[in-house]
Amino acid sequence: MDCGFGRWLSFLTMKPRKAYRLWLAFALIFLSIYIRLQPISVKLKLIGNSHGWHGNISILLWHWPFNISYPLEGNVCLNKYGIPRCLLTANRSQFSQADVVVFHHHELKYAHQKLPLHLRRPWGQKWVWLSLEPPAVNQNVSGYNHLFNWTMSYRQDADIFLPYGSMIQKRTNETFHIPEKSSCLACWVVSNYKNEHNRSKVYHQLRKHIPIARYGKANRRPLGKEHLLPIIGRCHFYLAFENSIAKDYITEKLWRNAFQAGTVPVVLGPPRSNYEEFVPPDSFIHVDDFKSISELASKLKKLASNRTQYQLYFKWHKDHAVHIFSDWRERLCQICKKYNELPSLNVHHDLQGWAMR
Repeated sequence: MDCGFGRWLSFLTMKPRKAYRLWLAFALIFLSIYIRLQPISVKLKLIGNSHGWHGNISILLWHWPFNISYPLEGNVCLNKYGIPRCLLTANRSQFSQADVVVFHHHELKYAHQKLPLHLRRPWGQKWVWLSLEPPAVNQNVSGYNHLFNWTMSYRQDADIFLPYGSMIQKRTNETFHIPEKSSCLACWVVSNYKNEHNRSKVYHQLRKHIPIARYGKANRRPLGKEHLLPIIGRCHFYLAFENSIAKDYITEKLWRNAFQAGTVPVVLGPPRSNYEEFVPPDSFIHVDDFKSISELASKLKKLASNRTQYQLYFKWHKDHAVHIFSDWRERLCQICKKYNELPSLNVHHDLQGWAMR
């Protein structure tokens, strides 16, 4: 008897329960292979998710960052940012229906708010730990280990990457014009001034060689929103000095205060190579590129007096523009763009270790 025919004959004559189990195993294997071969949209229809493929992703913000709220009426994500099926709420009564709950670390750190550990957490609900601050600020978060599914941060290794700004392809043919410069060689706007900060030490060394106009609350010369960029734009250079040195920590000091104002940023932060992951290498001047502060000062004076060389730092405006993430609603809507790509079973068991990297 043919071996193949013999195996089929033995299968047909086996006991019904055993045959049923074998057929079930074959069916499960086939279904698993079929799902793996499908695109993500089909997979979600087959296996489902907490909100349903045809439903909305509901995001609950447990507390407004820094107690600054924004209106959430209507479909904000779709109407303002073109992101569909994404609903935002700050109404805590919606906790049991929310797919995602976002907690901003600042309010947790200073005990302005507490985690809702007394409430029954629905199955499949994701908790997001949100912080745009560097490791030096996010200390002692070990008490939140094993609680959060996703992180949301300026760091590229966060589950939801949220930079302060980004370079985007220019969408119009509008020509960029460098603002008319005054006698101001360099300026700095600072509110959080501390002598022990490295940026303060660099500033004091640099001002020995060149004049620096200093603004901000720390110098009792605050600038309102309507005056900030025009005043900075009249200076040749802006000191985009970060208050903490950490990978990827590149804040609005570069994106808004320098780039949007129309001046050349002199940066102090992570290494040049890290900046170049976000912006063109010839769009900024890095303090670390010079052997001494006096050498940096000499470079700035030469550039300010050479219009041709100075204008080269604005070449990127021909094809690119700057997009600033400043509205918390836009930031929250980004969760929906990443939702179906994120690991559904993920839990940060060592949030402390991750936050301090």
